[in-house]
Amino acid sequence: MPSTSEQLSPTRAKLTVEIPFTELKPHLDKAYKEIAQQVNIPGFRKGKVPATVIDQRFGRGVVLQEAINEALPKAYQEAVADAGIIPLGQPDVDVTKLEDNEVVEFTAEVDVRPDFELPDFSSLEATVDAPEVTDDAVEERINVLRQRFATTTEVDRAAADGDVLTLDLAASQDGKQLDESTAEGVTYKIGEGVGMLEGLDEAVTGLKAGESKTFTSTLVGGDFRGQEADITVTVTKVSEQELPEVDDEFAQMISEFDTVEEMKADLRKAVENQAQSEKIADARDKVLEAALAEVDFELPQALLTTELEMRRNQIEQQLARGGMSVDTYLEQAEDEDAQTAEEFWKTIDERSEQAVRAQMLLDKYADDNKLEVSQEELTELIFRKAQENNNSPQDEINHMMEHNHMGDWMQEIRRGKALALICAAATVVDSDGNPVDMSLEVVETDDPELAEDPDGAEPVDSAIAAESVDQDAVEVADDDN
Repeated sequence: MPSTSEQLSPTRAKLTVEIPFTELKPHLDKAYKEIAQQVNIPGFRKGKVPATVIDQRFGRGVVLQEAINEALPKAYQEAVADAGIIPLGQPDVDVTKLEDNEVVEFTAEVDVRPDFELPDFSSLEATVDAPEVTDDAVEERINVLRQRFATTTEVDRAAADGDVLTLDLAASQDGKQLDESTAEGVTYKIGEGVGMLEGLDEAVTGLKAGESKTFTSTLVGGDFRGQEADITVTVTKVSEQELPEVDDEFAQMISEFDTVEEMKADLRKAVENQAQSEKIADARDKVLEAALAEVDFELPQALLTTELEMRRNQIEQQLARGGMSVDTYLEQAEDEDAQTAEEFWKTIDERSEQAVRAQMLLDKYADDNKLEVSQEELTELIFRKAQENNNSPQDEINHMMEHNHMGDWMQEIRRGKALALICAAATVVDSDGNPVDMSLEVVETDDPELAEDPDGAEPVDSAIAAESVDQDAVEVADDDN
């Protein structure tokens, strides 16, 4: 099938493709057959209507359009392969010539991956902080486990620090109740007020079940977020929490070990593994950032615009689910450098563009080195996604097939393999000058509770943290999962 290609710009190509009628004929025959099955014409059995009659009744153009639409995808893919380009997005197709019984010609303009030279990865260097594993980190994990296995007993006394309370909350302004800011049956532990109303601890301390107190505070959610209101809190139940002693019995209850010493040794190892994983993830980010600094290429504007819009929408939706705006998020986020919404979105756009560049670099490395994906690797990814989404592996497989994600997921695996190989070629040391073994896998704790932020703060997810360029940051965005 004759075709030519023209490079309109570093990120845009034009294909001109001819389809001879000898190759279009099977599609024409199919179109006639399908139309004959769908129409009822007196004097002819269904499915037996001659082509000449169909032409007379419906016009030859209708049949040609059906046949061309059927033939175009294969012809386009063959032209792409012949031209050796990597399309990014859907092409703009235009039929430029139609000579019946002779030839059909169409053009397809499409954004393409720009051509660029990969850097010498062996010349890349990166330094990461040497991880510190302290006794406090181990004790923190033990405290999390003690909290999980604590027992609570309802008591008939005034609430004190550490008690678990059941509360009813009602907010009002100028004597008018704010229905949206009313809640009943809220479980709250005194002393752990992260994300709750300022002054709540002081208000409930000393109250017994059935007693109430009104105080003034700033609302932290809903339409009145950031506004002051009068809060009436009623304690409906006071429970005393008793933490288990850290002894051999506790170790046997929460682990496979017989003694506290064995349990602590295992927890220390888990902390060390987590610290090592964080160090490797940080190293991968820095190596990829160093690699990106060595290359320069244009990005297709349409692709970049779509990516920026998608990431902005993801962030806005996520903040909306938490009842927050960008401004309120910035007020509460301690680790955000941006001071205004304008600065925030500028930073997000820069990080998003960097993520797209990272994808292209890794894709080119994977293509140039012919990296393949095994069935075992795809299965591992499916199981990982199932765990992350709290689904069964079969649910993830069904989702993959329903939304045609297999290609994207396999590309995600290829990018991860490309990044691992790039990092293995680079020189990475920690702040103490020790080489970092980049062949190790980045692992996550299998206990979600132990992986939680100890302060309880819920950060905005990877849609905002797009500057992270490990495997998760460069995977194909999945709007459906």
